[in-house]
Amino acid sequence: MSAEPGPRRYDSLRRATQARETRAEIAGAARRLFVSQGWAATTVRDVAREAGVSVPTVYAVYGNKAGLTQALVDAADLSADVARELAELEAAAADPRRQLAAMAAYDRRLFERAGDVITLVREAGRTEPELAAAYRDARRRGDETRVQVFSSWPAGVLRDGLDVRSAVDIYAALCTIDVYTTLTTERGWAPDRVQQWWSESLARELLA
Repeated sequence: MSAEPGPRRYDSLRRATQARETRAEIAGAARRLFVSQGWAATTVRDVAREAGVSVPTVYAVYGNKAGLTQALVDAADLSADVARELAELEAAAADPRRQLAAMAAYDRRLFERAGDVITLVREAGRTEPELAAAYRDARRRGDETRVQVFSSWPAGVLRDGLDVRSAVDIYAALCTIDVYTTLTTERGWAPDRVQQWWSESLARELLA
């Protein structure tokens, strides 16, 4: 039996690639519209028009507006490179100061690359329960990572009188999208400077 012709051999790969491109086009269109005109004011039809696809295609790919926004939340984590953070945390397992720096670097990447999505989801969550839940879940996952890291440190590493939960609270108060936006947008700080300040402040506030 002769081999399958070349063009047909790659049909499935071509379809998979086109599907990914369509998903990316829709997500990009949604992000632009949600940020520019607001989540509530943007319809699925608006997103379809901006992406150059049909309305049924948007529903088939993402379900609804909430599903589309959840996809943007997931993409925000990926854009910040979670795998890189985990690798850096493992490589610095014996050095709490370096681990704090790795977490600060992750938050800088997250806010730099997807700060508009985070702000969007938080604001839309004031009226949309599904998005409020998505925002809370993202915050909870961040807290769980910090609990795991801080709990792995030997006794005496945390500053006197500071327990793991309080350390997580202090971290959450310092490394926020609001602090990042204030420093970079209003005060003109470069992202590198914010990251360095976070690293130094976290070490000063948390470590003995």
